[in-house]
Amino acid sequence: MIRFLIRRIISAAAIVLVVSASVFALFYALPRDPARAFCGRLCLPENLAILRHEMGMDQPVWLQFLEWLKAIVAGRDIPGVGRCPVPCFGYSFAKNEFIWETIADRMPVTVSLTAGAAAVMLTVGIGAGMVAAARRGGWLDAVATSTSNIGGSMQIFLVGPLLVFVLADTLGVLPRPSYTDLTADPGKWFVGLIIPWLSLSVIFYANYTRLTRSMLLEQLNEDYVRTARAKGLSRRAAFFRFAWRGAMIPVVTQFGIDLGVLLGGAIVTETTFGFHGLGQLVVQAFVNTDLPMLLGVTVISASAIVLMNVLVDAMYAVIDPRVRLAS
Repeated sequence: MIRFLIRRIISAAAIVLVVSASVFALFYALPRDPARAFCGRLCLPENLAILRHEMGMDQPVWLQFLEWLKAIVAGRDIPGVGRCPVPCFGYSFAKNEFIWETIADRMPVTVSLTAGAAAVMLTVGIGAGMVAAARRGGWLDAVATSTSNIGGSMQIFLVGPLLVFVLADTLGVLPRPSYTDLTADPGKWFVGLIIPWLSLSVIFYANYTRLTRSMLLEQLNEDYVRTARAKGLSRRAAFFRFAWRGAMIPVVTQFGIDLGVLLGGAIVTETTFGFHGLGQLVVQAFVNTDLPMLLGVTVISASAIVLMNVLVDAMYAVIDPRVRLAS
């Protein structure tokens, strides 16, 4: 188990390094004047001079990349700005802020949306799939399958405003979506995010309902489950002890993919509900040609997705003992 996780962590670190190098080369090497592009359209001449010196444009790109990596773990002094603390992803002249401070301020919004939606879609999707498999051919199976097909065809920019209109504006059972810092008011944080979580879960839970149902039915027909049933094991025990565990591997795989989709779709989600998270930060950075901010958000988002996939691999080892034996 430990060796399995160590190999996955080393592989993840290599992937993050390759992604960082690729994005760095894309932003630094392709523009004819990277300093001008990084500084933005409204860049003052003195800021442009500082940035050219800070970027070390007289050095090879690979050496600039190593200096950038060094700054992340050790910090650095930015001429005309001051000390950039660890982790130093650079300075945004468009916002006059250190990159990490801005990202750290916006990250809780995106993390809250992603984590809450993931919890809801897993709970509802897997639960509906288990009910459909246990009541195969019945009306519960038909309802779960039909609603999942409808939900899977929806888009966030349609479901979000529709739920706001019905649940908040018409029925008044929930407040309109809003974000409150978790540490400031946990209750208000939770209530303000219910509609966004429901909107995202409606779209994604369909995959888990269909996948859980099909995999459970397949596992229930496996020889080892049928043998256990023939030896007197109850249907409930066979369902949860054998079939459910075997069905979860594809579900966990799908979950790892959807986490990346949730993070990548933060731009649409946050725009729909008017939240100011990493998605909106990317939009603002693109409009202002703030390449240092784009670089920082891209690298951090990629690192988060890779980390989530490492956790998914760890869940494989917990669910399936064969993974631990193979490692």
